[in-house]
Amino acid sequence: MLGLAACCAAVPVSLQAQDPSYRIKAVFLYNFAQFVTWPESAFADAQAPFVIGVLGADPFGAALDETVQGESIGGRRLEVRRYRSAVEVIGCQILFISSSEAGRLDEILKTLAGRPVLTVGESQDFANKGGMIRFVTTQNKIRFRINVAAAERSGLVISSKLLRLAEIVVDERSGR
Repeated sequence: MLGLAACCAAVPVSLQAQDPSYRIKAVFLYNFAQFVTWPESAFADAQAPFVIGVLGADPFGAALDETVQGESIGGRRLEVRRYRSAVEVIGCQILFISSSEAGRLDEILKTLAGRPVLTVGESQDFANKGGMIRFVTTQNKIRFRINVAAAERSGLVISSKLLRLAEIVVDERSGR
């Protein structure tokens, strides 16, 4: 628990996004990769990279790329990809769905349903509608809400260490 909090507390000054909170969110995305387990089917082969994607308008600037530069998860190099459409999302393990896509959220989540992709967003009701992790800002602190049922439906296992730091939300689809 403290490991995630400590990792997220120190963000290099070189990470510059338009909104400073996205520097912290970029570090959270990287750390989520260390506290979630993906099935082997989430990767094309043993050499496939671990991909963090951004769907829609990119609020991170260079912050996300700089955060993962030179890093690896489970022996896989980290790579950032940007997508304009959910149908383009292939070989991606973590997908940040920009709030620019809020009007298409139901369609996007339907397209990704059952695939081992950890969906992360910040739109209102993101987690309640089937997104897996929603960033929220409370008292000037970035927190997150997790929809465990949505993650389970996609074959993902979220560590109890991460769950202890989050608010667990009820999924509209499953009622749990």
